[in-house]
Amino acid sequence: MKKIISTLVIALLYSCSSTTNIANKPLYEVLLVNNDGGSSIKFYEIFTESKEIKMLLGDETLRKKINADDITTSNFVIFNAGPTLEINNKVTIENVIETPTQIEVYIKDAQKNIDAVQTDDETLYPYTVIKINSKKPIVIK
Repeated sequence: MKKIISTLVIALLYSCSSTTNIANKPLYEVLLVNNDGGSSIKFYEIFTESKEIKMLLGDETLRKKINADDITTSNFVIFNAGPTLEINNKVTIENVIETPTQIEVYIKDAQKNIDAVQTDDETLYPYTVIKINSKKPIVIK
């Protein structure tokens, strides 16, 4: 009788166990690399608050890559490379490291920029948008 009861209890516990796998998100994702459409100055901007992140939803391309949960669980960084005559965006994310207190983003900027006064129709304004799957403070290095 004890064997039957213990077998039934084990079968009940096994059938009630969770079989869903929790997928770990990568620490960061490059959402968009665009060779034109950025700003005329070189800078980066970190979006941490929900109002700022909702502003990104105005972009048609980014709207498809950002969901409602990202507003409360992620931060976003936009890197504007400034004016250039180069065709390919040369601002790259080398590494992103999570420390106990912050997120460190290492970038490499090999973009050959030109002065804003020298711009013409061939001038491009590349930019990159990344999503950091953390709400810790971000430091750009």
